[in-house]
Order: sequence, then C-alpha cells, then structure tokens
Amino acid sequence: MKARDVMTAPVITAKPTDTVAQVARTLLEHRIGGVPVVDDAGALIGIVSEGDLIRRIEAGTARRRSWWLEAMLDDSTLELEYVKSHGRTASDVMRRSVVTATPDAPLHEIASLFEGHDIKRVPIVEDGRLVGIVSRSNLIQAVATPRAANLDIPVTDSAIRSRVMERLREQPWAHTWRLNITVDDGVVGLWGIANADAERHALRVVAETTPGVRAVQDHLIKEPPGGWA
Repeated sequence: MKARDVMTAPVITAKPTDTVAQVARTLLEHRIGGVPVVDDAGALIGIVSEGDLIRRIEAGTARRRSWWLEAMLDDSTLELEYVKSHGRTASDVMRRSVVTATPDAPLHEIASLFEGHDIKRVPIVEDGRLVGIVSRSNLIQAVATPRAANLDIPVTDSAIRSRVMERLREQPWAHTWRLNITVDDGVVGLWGIANADAERHALRVVAETTPGVRAVQDHLIKEPPGGWA
C-alpha cells in the first residue's frame, strides 16, 4: 500500500496569517493534533502541532527558568522561545522545516519517517502542492482494514509452497537449508529445525501471512544441546 491509499484528503489547513487562537480552535474542533500551513497557491510552507502551542503566555505555560540557567543559553534559543510563546500568528509559531512524502511513497517509508523524525503526521505533497496527510492513525486503519490480496482467491498448493519458500529466502534470519515446507489443501506444514522460540514464531507468521494459506501446522523440532548423536 502507498500513501495515496490511506492519506486523509482534502486536508484541513491554516493560513500563515491565522491567529494562534484560530489555529488552536481548528485543532480542537476537528480533533486533530496538527495542521499544515499553506499559502494562497496551496503550497506547504509549515506545520503547527499541539506541541507548538503548549508553551503559551495565554495559558500561563510559557517556559520559566532561573536566571543562571537562562544565562547559559544563547540569544537565538531565547529569541525562538519568546516567539513561540508570544507570537500572534501561525507564521510565528509554525515549524518551517517539514518532513513530507509523495503520494506514491510506500507505507513502510512513511512508518520510517515517523520513527526517524519522532513525528506523528507526514504531509503528502505532489507538484509542490499539499494533496493529503498521513497520520499514525491512518497506518493503524490500514492494519485494521482487510486488503484485497487477502480475499478468498483460489491458489494451488504448489503455488503456496513456492511463495512461502520465496518469502523465507528473503529473510536473513531464516535458515532455509534446515527447513521443509509441505502444503495440503492450503494447510502449511513446517518441518525441520528451529532452535529459538522467536525463530519458530517468525516462521509461523511468514506462513500465516502468505496468500492462500488456510492454516499452519508446526512440526518443527529443536536440535539437542549436544548435537545429533
């Protein structure tokens, strides 16, 4: 699946001239955690999230430090913090460096962006314009929604076996030389040696998630501690 398959569109956005209060109301009214900021042409120029609004003078949450700790900080840090807590518009408080993706980005790449940048949403941009947004909840929805590939489509036992073996060969942890796979009427039999419980579990998941598989029977054994006599 790709970003275009799960993204929310059209996107609720803000203008750079919107007041901070307007942005806060938008987040609350639509029950969202962040809002992209776009110009009149629909180009993405920033993003404002809940985290950008938690240190605000209106709420009495502006950052307070002892004078000696504040003296250790450089002026640029203090200046940015002041603008974040006192700025009046979205343009003042928004983050201008935004991590984005294209509509054709695979979902595993989106997940990597979430983890690598510690963010909760990725705006989707095409030809310079904002066309959608993918949040963590969108990925959870993708997990909860059955895919067309999992529909009941007849698959031969030989095709299932070939696919299971192919998927195992793609995994660096799968020791295929000591495994054998049998398939009878869609039921996969796992045979051979799997010394670790994690390996056995992973082998079962590979088989269970292969299209056409109806059930998995685990016949795997562990190698004796001293090896085979």
